[in-house]
Amino acid sequence: MAIKFRLDRKGVAEVLKSAEFAAHINTVARDVASKAGDGAEVSEYTTERRAAAVSAPAEAQARGGALTRAAAAAGLEVRIR
Repeated sequence: MAIKFRLDRKGVAEVLKSAEFAAHINTVARDVASKAGDGAEVSEYTTERRAAAVSAPAEAQARGGALTRAAAAAGLEVRIR
């Protein structure tokens, strides 16, 4: 049985730009940064939607996969492109 589905693009855009979405994204980013260890930083920003980036010292990522492990520990799906 096929289910009909129509994506409400305006509704999705509204959610992605909302303060509630930004708060959730920033909370997750801070959680990842705390799990990544010393030197990890969160940058919150807005493009066409609210977003956040987590960075860690290159050596910490190269030696032990600090960000990869932290993201997985926070429950995020981590995969190779």
